[in-house]
Amino acid sequence: MRGAKVLLRAPGPADQATFLAAAANSKKLHAPWVTAPSTVTQYQAYVARMAEPANRGYLVCVHDAQGEHMAGVINLTNMIHGAFRSGYLGYYAFAGFERQGLMRAGMKAVLKAAFTQLKLHRLEANIQPGNSTSIALVKACGFVQEGYSPRYLKIGGRWRDHERWAVLADR
Repeated sequence: MRGAKVLLRAPGPADQATFLAAAANSKKLHAPWVTAPSTVTQYQAYVARMAEPANRGYLVCVHDAQGEHMAGVINLTNMIHGAFRSGYLGYYAFAGFERQGLMRAGMKAVLKAAFTQLKLHRLEANIQPGNSTSIALVKACGFVQEGYSPRYLKIGGRWRDHERWAVLADR
């Protein structure tokens, strides 16, 4: 996608068909790391959840001569303000857009928004140890590994171990 410009925007009802098609085409890429919403009901629940005050969903969109393409998703969830000022970060690329630097560009833009506009102090990403591509992404964006959590998240019907990676606003 040479010459493409990466932009972020919130997911909405108009994105449903494109999102679901991209998720269906990406099942092999996502397994076993993540399960993207794959039905109308799941997508509508996702959009509603990202509209809650403690969450923000970002579509990583690429604009080129052919128009807009949905390259991936980055979510900030369970944000807490006050003394903690922290949240969790989740993300996935869609098939055909992986390993092109698009998610890195989107991630850097989300981090900037999280630390400047949302005034967060810390973001945490929990990543399965074998997901080397995801670990490389957070490392490239300044995250450091803080720990290891056995059986941390249930993904694909199984409790899976995760590494805890975090980045601070002042790093």
